[in-house]
Amino acid sequence: MARRIRINWLILMGLAVLVAGCAETQFLISGTKRLQGASAANGTYKIGNPYQIAGTWYYPAEEWDYDETGIASWYGDDFHGKNTANGESYDMNDLTAAHRTLPMPSFVRVVNLENGRSVVLRINDRGPFAKGRIIDVSRRAAQLLGFRDKGTARVRVQVMAERSQALKAQLLGHETIAQHGSPIQVDKLPKASVSAESLPPPPGARAAPQPQPVESAAAAPTSAPGRQVATAEEIRPGTMPEPEVTTVAVGPTSIFVQAGSFTNYQNALRTKLMVSRVSPATISHVLIDNRDFYRVRVGPLASVEDADRTLERVQALGYPGARIVVAGTGSGS
Repeated sequence: MARRIRINWLILMGLAVLVAGCAETQFLISGTKRLQGASAANGTYKIGNPYQIAGTWYYPAEEWDYDETGIASWYGDDFHGKNTANGESYDMNDLTAAHRTLPMPSFVRVVNLENGRSVVLRINDRGPFAKGRIIDVSRRAAQLLGFRDKGTARVRVQVMAERSQALKAQLLGHETIAQHGSPIQVDKLPKASVSAESLPPPPGARAAPQPQPVESAAAAPTSAPGRQVATAEEIRPGTMPEPEVTTVAVGPTSIFVQAGSFTNYQNALRTKLMVSRVSPATISHVLIDNRDFYRVRVGPLASVEDADRTLERVQALGYPGARIVVAGTGSGS
C-alpha cells in the first residue's frame, strides 16, 4: 500500500513538472511573439553622423523639402533578413528603401518617370553606395514600380514631410509635431493622378499593415489665435506604407551628369572648361529662392550605362560631388 502511494505521488510530481514546463513554454512563445512584433514594427528613429564611403562624405539630416531626380536601383536576396541601419530586419517583400541621408524611418514617394508608376516607401536603411544612384528600393518596391527585371529606373524621390514628422513624433513619444504653417506642410507631390490599384503581396510575403486614420491639421487643437498644433496621436501614421500603386502623368526625360551648381558664374565657367576635356559641357541658369544658380552639365546621355561612364570621368577630374540627374517634361526638376 505504501509503495502504491509512493508511485502515485511520483506520478503526480511528474505531471506537475510537465504542466509547469508547458506553461513556461507557452509563456516563452508568447513573450517571443511580443518581442518580435515590437522589434519588427519600427526599429529606432535615427539620423546619424556624417560618414565617408569610398572617399565621399555624406551628411544625414532632416531635409523636409527633399525633392530629387536620378537613378534608382533595388536590392533583395543578398540582404534579406539582415539588420538595416536603424536596427530593423530587412525584408525584401516590404515597401522600404535605402537612402544616404534622409532620416530613418521616414516616408518618401517614388515616381518611376519612365512609366508613371508611383509608390510610397519607408526609408529604413543607408545606401545606395554605387555612384550615380539616389535610392535603393526593396525587391517588392521595384516590382510595383515596374523595373525589377531592368534593374534601374529614372525616378523622382520626394520626402513626405508631414507624414514623416508624425512618424518621428510617434516613435519618440512627442505629443505634438509642429505648428500650423511650418515646413512640414510642404506639399510638392505630383497631382496628375489618373488611376490607382491595390496590388497583393507576392506568394509567401507578409502584407504591410494598413495605416491609421490621419486627421487634418484643421482639426488640431489651437494653442493660440491663428496658431494650430497637431498632436502626434491625432495624425498617427501607419508604420508601413499602404501597398498601393498610383499612376501619374509623366513626360519625356533626359539623363545628365551634373558636375556642380554654382552661385558664381566664373566658377561655373571654370568647371565647364575643365569638364569639357572629357565630354562637352553646358551651363544652364536657374533661379531658386530668388538666388541665381549656374549648373554645369554633360548630356543628354543615351542611357544609364553612358551616364555611369561619364560620371566616373567627371569625378576623376576632381569633382567628387558630381551626380546623375534626370530632367525634362514631367520630371519636376
